[in-house]
Amino acid sequence: MPTPHINANPGDFANVVLMPGDPVRAKWIAETFLHDYKLVTDVRGILGFTGYTKNGKRISVMASGMGQPSIGIYSYELYTAYDVDVIIRVGTCGSYQDYVKLFDVIGCTSASTDSNWIAQYKLNGTYSAACDFEVGIAAREEALKRGLTYHAGNILSADVFYDPDPNMWKQWASLGVLGVEMESFALYCNAAKLRKRAFCLLTVTDSFVDKSHKATSEERARGLRTMVELGIATAERFAK
Repeated sequence: MPTPHINANPGDFANVVLMPGDPVRAKWIAETFLHDYKLVTDVRGILGFTGYTKNGKRISVMASGMGQPSIGIYSYELYTAYDVDVIIRVGTCGSYQDYVKLFDVIGCTSASTDSNWIAQYKLNGTYSAACDFEVGIAAREEALKRGLTYHAGNILSADVFYDPDPNMWKQWASLGVLGVEMESFALYCNAAKLRKRAFCLLTVTDSFVDKSHKATSEERARGLRTMVELGIATAERFAK
């Protein structure tokens, strides 16, 4: 049955879903990398498609929107209402480390946050949100096959895009956090709670270390293509 935010029918989604933030990017991924694809959901302009890779594997791609509440809603409904087993986020981030350069790919083994997302679980401590190990290993193997510059490590999932403290990032960087985005922590928490799998792949499109390092729209498209191809190769390993 359709959910409040997804109007797909039962069986419309594959068991593995690639999840960019932008609905236009989800459409581009379907059009560029899948064949015999169809639109399966379009509630609130959040587009989802299911089709086949060049290797004949059935996968889906659906946008998450921006921020942890948004990806939290969509990933929860995919996991619980549509029998999705694996969600692989394919997004962008800003680098916090001088060795993590523009267009490098980050595999997020864990996610820190400045969000209060975890409060819903009423824990008496601090929860460390981590990826699914097997999906993470598969992504790394596929990255090495392709000769990509690939970093595995901790990412910050921030709730604040325009931080009033322009130097706050340095505190996270000092603990080895690779960069910042806005979704991974909530996705990893949902996957853990629901006994599902999740992994986040990110392309670096700007740098906090050197603010002059910022990708153009054309460069972003090329860089994202590399990451999406990696995401699809990883997804194929888990597709039924």
